[in-house]
Amino acid sequence: MRKLFGSLAVAGVMLGGVGVAPAQTLKAVMHSDVKIVDPIWTTAYITRNHGYMIYDTLFAMDEKGEIKPQMVEKYDESADKLTYTFTLRDGLLWHDGKPVTAEDCVASIKRWAARDSVGQKLSTFIDTMTANDAKTFTVKLKAPTGLLIFGLGKPSSNVPFMMPKRVADTDPNTQISDFTGSGPFVMKQDEWKPGDKIVYVKFDKYKPRSEPASGLAGGKVVKLARVEWLAITDQQQATNALLGGEIDYFEQPPTDLLPLLKGDSNIKLVDYNPLGLQYTFRFNHLQKPFDNPKVRQALLYAFNQKDFLDATIGDANYYKVCKSIFPCGSTMENTKVMDGVLNSNFDKAKALLKEAGYDGSTITLLQSTDLAALTNLAPVAKSLMEKAGFKVDMQSMDWQTVVARRVKKDPPNAGGWHGMMTSWVSADILNPVMTGFINASCEKAMFGWPCDAEIEKLRDDFARETDPAKQKAIADAVQQRELEVVTHIHLGQYFQPVGLRKNVSGVLTAPAPVFWNIEKK
Repeated sequence: MRKLFGSLAVAGVMLGGVGVAPAQTLKAVMHSDVKIVDPIWTTAYITRNHGYMIYDTLFAMDEKGEIKPQMVEKYDESADKLTYTFTLRDGLLWHDGKPVTAEDCVASIKRWAARDSVGQKLSTFIDTMTANDAKTFTVKLKAPTGLLIFGLGKPSSNVPFMMPKRVADTDPNTQISDFTGSGPFVMKQDEWKPGDKIVYVKFDKYKPRSEPASGLAGGKVVKLARVEWLAITDQQQATNALLGGEIDYFEQPPTDLLPLLKGDSNIKLVDYNPLGLQYTFRFNHLQKPFDNPKVRQALLYAFNQKDFLDATIGDANYYKVCKSIFPCGSTMENTKVMDGVLNSNFDKAKALLKEAGYDGSTITLLQSTDLAALTNLAPVAKSLMEKAGFKVDMQSMDWQTVVARRVKKDPPNAGGWHGMMTSWVSADILNPVMTGFINASCEKAMFGWPCDAEIEKLRDDFARETDPAKQKAIADAVQQRELEVVTHIHLGQYFQPVGLRKNVSGVLTAPAPVFWNIEKK
């Protein structure tokens, strides 16, 4: 521990910000280093988490799952539900001191909608969106939909964060280079060192809402002067740092080290996301052989959830075998549709490969090596795929490299890919419109680019429907269609507590880790 303490001190981990009392500085180890900082360009959760530090949203989801106004003071809805007028709160400022305007918001919504699954679907309903004056803007719809308010309060990737118009005018497929936000923290660009740390300080001109904080909604009251996210990739080292009091917050302690943390009276474990997360295998539908649905179906039979969950989580107290595409415990849960798959039926998988004419070509499978929650997924997938008759080349790299590579449409032997694995927070996958990997709109879809008109029609039907019972029936029909199309494969649900020092309090129950409301005594 003395050796570890010394190495961290040399690296600057033990040093607080200049002129900041130690109790006002919170040191955290997050699940990944921050290298990509555009939360619209990528769905990566570390970038989403960064977004919640420096940006704000027009609406937000509270602890009960209800969408509440955030930057919006009020909104008016016409009787025919086709015209919405939004009025911004007083006192909203960008970090450069300039006021937030309606024009900024309109530009930000447009950029978000070009990339996000919900945003893309919402765009098909929008007729016009115009700024009336500095504080109000109007959205006119072609047809009624429940997606407008819900979409503007979408809690997770991609979150519709508001940006200055000059930033939001950046092409949605190009990363931004100006990180001016209006959120509760300011990014210290001069202290950002990828591979070392990223630093945020309290935005002293931020005006919180008057309501108590609830989930991602309510008053974002900052009780810390400074937050440092430290890039420590070694999980044992990060655990030792938490035990030794050298860090205050460890976002994703590995399950096998939780007993060690539980045994220390100075540490507490908090599960801020009770619905958990879902593991997922994603195909590249543009590349052979995964352009053939029968080949994708073969994997749906070859895989089983328990092998993945045992290899990554291990402790059954922290995972759940759940064959529903939509999370178990959520409104759209249906485990019956998928009952006959995800059972490692290798004979069935081999028969489908033979039927599809699979020629034994190599599958390029991307493995993330620096996220404990993901590292063991690809080796399990490789083993099960090979038992089904696939030839697999597993290529290892850090998560940020996976994030950059998965958006490439190049052939796998030229820097592209066939398959990759990730996880989704449950708040991202509650229905067919929200679930980004179900988006089957071809070139407009998320990386993987599935293409299926029937799924898109069902998603349109869901977006138009307001009756919960009929929405549930549509969601069931989507799952049934997924057996044929297989846009992705869901690999089980798991739960991830955060490790905290006992002197840290105020962690909010929310789909994403946020740092307002947190106190360090």
